[in-house]
Amino acid sequence: MDIEARRKADPAHWNLAAAIRVLAMDAVQAANSGHPGAPMGLADVATVLFQKHLKFDASAPHWFDRDRFILSAGHGSMLLYALLHLTGYEQMTMEQVKNFRQLHAITAGHPEYGHAEGIETTTGPLGQGIATSVGFAIAEEAMRAEFGADLCDHRTWVIAGDGCLMEGISQEAIALAGKQELGRLIVLWDNNNITIDGRVSISDKTDQMARFAASGWRVLACDGQDPADIDRALTEAKNSDGRPTFVACKTIIGFGAPNKADSHKVHGSPLGAEEIEAARIAIGWTAPPFVIPGDIAAEWRAIGSRGTEARAAWNARVDALAADARNEFARRISGEVNPHLAPTVAALKEQAVAAKPKIATRKASENTLEVLNPVMPENFGGSADLTGSNNTYTKDLGIFSPEDRKGRYLNYGIREHGMAAAMNGIWLHGGFRPYGGTFMCFTDYARGAMRLSALMGLPVIYVMTHDSIGLGEDGPTHQPVEHLAICRATPNTLTLRPCDQVETAEAWELALSQSNRPSILALSRQNLPELRLENSAENLSAKGAYVLREASGGKPAVVLMATGSEVEIAVAAREALEADGTPTSVVSVPSMELFREQSAAYRKRVLPAGTVRIAIEAAVRQPWDWLLLGERGREGKSDFVGMTGFGASAPAPELYKEFGITADAVVEKAKALL
Repeated sequence: MDIEARRKADPAHWNLAAAIRVLAMDAVQAANSGHPGAPMGLADVATVLFQKHLKFDASAPHWFDRDRFILSAGHGSMLLYALLHLTGYEQMTMEQVKNFRQLHAITAGHPEYGHAEGIETTTGPLGQGIATSVGFAIAEEAMRAEFGADLCDHRTWVIAGDGCLMEGISQEAIALAGKQELGRLIVLWDNNNITIDGRVSISDKTDQMARFAASGWRVLACDGQDPADIDRALTEAKNSDGRPTFVACKTIIGFGAPNKADSHKVHGSPLGAEEIEAARIAIGWTAPPFVIPGDIAAEWRAIGSRGTEARAAWNARVDALAADARNEFARRISGEVNPHLAPTVAALKEQAVAAKPKIATRKASENTLEVLNPVMPENFGGSADLTGSNNTYTKDLGIFSPEDRKGRYLNYGIREHGMAAAMNGIWLHGGFRPYGGTFMCFTDYARGAMRLSALMGLPVIYVMTHDSIGLGEDGPTHQPVEHLAICRATPNTLTLRPCDQVETAEAWELALSQSNRPSILALSRQNLPELRLENSAENLSAKGAYVLREASGGKPAVVLMATGSEVEIAVAAREALEADGTPTSVVSVPSMELFREQSAAYRKRVLPAGTVRIAIEAAVRQPWDWLLLGERGREGKSDFVGMTGFGASAPAPELYKEFGITADAVVEKAKALL
């Protein structure tokens, strides 16, 4: 490509884009680590997008009605950091750019949500950005339907690379977006034909444009190094026909680097001093590293303030609302906990203790949602094609669809990973608290996005039913044994496994009160008795573990700890031990994470020293050792009743007997330890 001709064709644009290129080259070189090629190749696309099409105001990064820009190709993070600095985001100083990839800098190797304003989502693992963007677009449609276009009227723009489109999650995402006709979602494909190993052709021959078209997208194309052609394509993309839009931007990776452009050599390593010097000459840049000439800097700052008038007009429309409407809108977009949550749960708990229903906790979850969803308009539910099994739909919600954007329940289809990523996007957009269901075993399929929920601190809710061998005849492929351990091992994740209707209602109260971590509700398929004998105004599950049954005489010789469906077994074992004269307490442990957060004095009251301890859970032992051997426990006085391998296909009662998860087995172990 004739770089000189490109420079002369549009010098003003060229200089703006060149500023991105040199910042990317210099920052990666200074760090001796990073990916300069994508930012250099995408500089023209990004310049046209920010200068002429993106609705934003750099002085107000959290303006609700801004367009969302998501760099799904997160390895090209210097593209985003350069844009944030150049357009005037206050936090993104030149010092931060200079400290790219260094300890405590906000310019992490991949964009990290919460590190800097202007980063809409974490996009390290490829494919997550484009999948999360679907949730942004869903939330925008739903909020616009509920509150009107005066308050919510924006687009979601995504830059995705070849790697994003190769990841399997991308197919789940684009199929969902096409079905839902998310016309304000625009994906710009960095079509540079390069991956780390070399040409895309060594590993893939997919016709991406045909693939998106087949999934219900409108497909456009442009020369990604020609600003006029880019502008044409983006203008057309905004004139939506109701379908999401895919724009194939043909780019040259490392554009401007005379010896390494269009090769994998510029993908994931610094250019080197000689190549950077040659690139500076080629693109006509004379300023030293990390210096942007005043005229170019001023023009970029003007781009950053382009949305000031639109934001002021939006603020005026919000101010003109009636006080109640304005306050509710503010509450919704801030994520503030609904004031109806606690009293509604309290009433349900009182009713459950009186009625003592024997139901599966998945049904108890449905009962809870039936009273919460009508008073919590922010709840936005869904399931990965298991609605009737997850019990996640309540009749007041309505189905979200192109025909009804006010529906608050989404049929995600058999797309666990795509569902989890979309829920992240729904929360990040603002206005809703998303929850979605599948089988506990399929946390494996959703794992990548669930980890990002925790990493970003997003209080999305994963309703994971069929949580043990108790699901029965579907067999070991569907019976989770290691999944609770994986969830509990994930930092900043709240895992809740309730034992009855009361604990399930308390678990929902906890999940819907979170502000900075996701929750996983592990729920049973089999029916379980109501085990709370007395109603408590306090949310006892909030303590993580509590004494459900006291030992006779007040001081236990045996402490039985259990969660979920196995608490019933612990209670039965206690009755047998007490009948034999052994003082025994039962500790329900709905959340290990919350129990860790309690004071040492409280934990000591629940788990006194000098007792026999047995943990009971239809899963692997691993997460229990800190309660069996730590917290004043002793190896010689501790044991575990649970799984040591995978399950089998049979009715649930037979499986519990087969694997020795019974009250008799608990009693036998307790007596042996005594």
